Amino acid sequence: MTDENRKLLTRINAYAETVLADIDPQKVQVSSQLEKLKPVMQEIAEERNTSVEDIFILYMDLQSEATVAAEEKLREELRDLESLT
Repeated sequence: MTDENRKLLTRINAYAETVLADIDPQKVQVSSQLEKLKPVMQEIAEERNTSVEDIFILYMDLQSEATVAAEEKLREELRDLESLT
């Protein structure tokens, strides 16, 4: 992930923490959650002279990439712990 993409992901996630703070992701449809993120995605799209849809797709890709990286880091840490025992 590039630094620019990391900043974009951090920016959207920070916004999400604010607007989705009181939302239970298990009970609220994903489409409703994404609708609440639309203002920040629109802002970024305008800054980058691209469409909101392109920013949405990029965000979803980056979020998936970050999730995979976090899971791999956890696996490595668990392997390290197992090797100590």
